[in-house]
Amino acid sequence: MADEPSPPDQPIQLQGQLLLADPSLRDGTFNRSVILLAEHDSDQGAMGLILNHPTGKVVGDFLKGHEFASLSKLAVHDGGPVSRDQLTFSSFWWSKNRLRWALRISAKDAVEHAHKPGRIVRAFVGYSGWTAGQLENELRRSSWIPALPQRDLLGYDHDRGLWSELLRHLSPLHQILAKAPDDPFLN
Repeated sequence: MADEPSPPDQPIQLQGQLLLADPSLRDGTFNRSVILLAEHDSDQGAMGLILNHPTGKVVGDFLKGHEFASLSKLAVHDGGPVSRDQLTFSSFWWSKNRLRWALRISAKDAVEHAHKPGRIVRAFVGYSGWTAGQLENELRRSSWIPALPQRDLLGYDHDRGLWSELLRHLSPLHQILAKAPDDPFLN
């Protein structure tokens, strides 16, 4: 279930949660995005990765050396608008009923993680970041819908359809939003 935003005088704790872009957030970068919020501190800011924006490229398009051969067909995702000149690897898995992750791991570590059961490895260009207080203000303006990750998250395709798939399970209202066209004013 989506969490209600905290009152302005209470800190918001979202590390480890998903942020689903509100349908009104239609800019190119975050349109229908699902972000794993890997770091969040109201005094330090926040950092996360967009999980559902594949770029159509694979690691082999960026890294040509033989040491990257086993990762060459791994899809590259757009992680967000910050540091778009960097290709990084991340691994995701469940442990003790919680989603866990290792971010910005080396190619060698990515290969090792890929061989561990129950783990998925993704490549990302860029990441999503917020300065202190910025994400909290966006949440208070209802730009994001926070949600706890469910165990089946890693089994879904991490493509543009992930947003509507996750949104439709939150509530009847969210189910309607998930089915709405990109721009309802064009209908």
